[in-house]
Amino acid sequence: MTDQWDNLVDVLVVGSGAAGLTAAIAAADRGMDVLMVESTPRWGGTTSVSGGGLWMPANPLMIRAGARDSAEEALRYMNDVIGDAGPASSHERRAAFLQTVPEVVTFLGRRGVRWRRFPDYPDYYPDRPGGKVGRSIEVAAFDTKLLGDWYATSRAKDSIPLPLMTDDVWLLARAWSTPGGFVRGARFVFRSLGAFAGGKRPVGIGGALACSLMHIVRTQQTPVWLSAPLVDLILEDDGVVGAVVEKDGRQRRIRARHGVILAAGGFANNTEWRLRHHGVPGYSSAPEGDLGTAIEVGARAGGALELMDDAWWGASLVGPDGTARFLVSERSFPFSIIVDANGERFTNESASYIDVGHAMLSHDVTGPMWMITDVRHRRRYLNSALIGQARKWSRAGLLVEAPTMESLAAKIGIDPARLRATVGRFNGFARTGVDEDFDRGRTVYDNYYGDPRVKPNPNLGPLEKGPFRAVRVYPGDLGTKGGLLTDEHARVLRENGSAIPGLYAAGNTTASVMGRTYPGPGSTIAPAVVFGYRAARHATSR
Repeated sequence: MTDQWDNLVDVLVVGSGAAGLTAAIAAADRGMDVLMVESTPRWGGTTSVSGGGLWMPANPLMIRAGARDSAEEALRYMNDVIGDAGPASSHERRAAFLQTVPEVVTFLGRRGVRWRRFPDYPDYYPDRPGGKVGRSIEVAAFDTKLLGDWYATSRAKDSIPLPLMTDDVWLLARAWSTPGGFVRGARFVFRSLGAFAGGKRPVGIGGALACSLMHIVRTQQTPVWLSAPLVDLILEDDGVVGAVVEKDGRQRRIRARHGVILAAGGFANNTEWRLRHHGVPGYSSAPEGDLGTAIEVGARAGGALELMDDAWWGASLVGPDGTARFLVSERSFPFSIIVDANGERFTNESASYIDVGHAMLSHDVTGPMWMITDVRHRRRYLNSALIGQARKWSRAGLLVEAPTMESLAAKIGIDPARLRATVGRFNGFARTGVDEDFDRGRTVYDNYYGDPRVKPNPNLGPLEKGPFRAVRVYPGDLGTKGGLLTDEHARVLRENGSAIPGLYAAGNTTASVMGRTYPGPGSTIAPAVVFGYRAARHATSR
């Protein structure tokens, strides 16, 4: 009866990142009465503070540009790279993801999302069967003034308030070391000044994606409740018919006629869960609201869990305040290596960040790990994590400098002879251009964040010129990979494989269709958008 409910809607969306925003847009587009709830006072989720890329094989922008790709080639690539990763990455889910890419890109584009390609960015395993360059897309810089007062509560305010694009990041990191980087830097400055002179307040990368989607949600007049955490799901006859949400200090029972879509992120900042499932407290770049509540609530309703022991790993710096800063280009540029507490290399520093993260976690040497660089790395390349932080980090012992490699080793507690031997061996590889230990610089992905002026291998500059620097690195992440098990329609599944009627999930609330790896740039956000869209389409057809 209606008096049992505080609110009646067609679709309830929990979470305000890319998955939730896309689901809300798709449901409202079908004439549904939609309500979105967000547990924190700020909307946009991890999407807002991310790189904003979406790995979308055979997308319409590729096809229009004449780039050759197909769902069949992409599936071959996914099958080879992901392998057998269990039911979260079933053939049906992989195929559904790839088949929906053109549809969802076109759908959002027609509603105002301004897509653009970054054609030079390779898949993370471009030498594997079906691997390509240029499968990823992003959103053009967005004028946040279009959001009015809603921008004040956006997580995009935490990102760089500039019209930054992915290929800007690639080239700006070497703006004062290569001609291409300098030209891009100049263009970026003029583009930014032009936007501000025109009265705009632009934001790029992940902020542009989240703000673009929220602008559509607001245009559709979908209500969004902030500071409204999910408390529980309401079940009738073995299906989900609504949810309990806390708002303004009291619990509200919300009836969702067509379904509840959980898109509230993972559990990156739930220390208890991180220790239980990962064995580390977690050094995550995800926002503070990433606590696993939606996963826990979905599991209580009967949902199965998968991949809970994995995450979107990557080497990170962790500042004195505990804030994690993800490393991408910094560890890949030449004149740098990563070593363990014994002063030994243990991985290809230029590999996909998830591979580097897995290598850090599986390495059996205890003690701190360090990224060691010579002075050319600091002078030539941008380390965004350390801008304005060097003195503070030095006082905390997280950044150490010394005139010689031996004195640096002594300062960070490594046997000087062993570190000198490691560096000497690496320097030999830099001279020949072949990393005989870990194949660093072998693929076009490795080279993407290299320096083309360094020969014969753009990733292997020797460590010879002091002063030398060591900065401590940790196994950080962009979010967790594990969560509720869903099918190709984004329906939450029970342990026996049956779907829970009325319950859907997408994004990091679910176990990833990408399994335990990371096929290409944007492999987190792309399936979040695709399965958020598919969840809404299926729910509104019930």
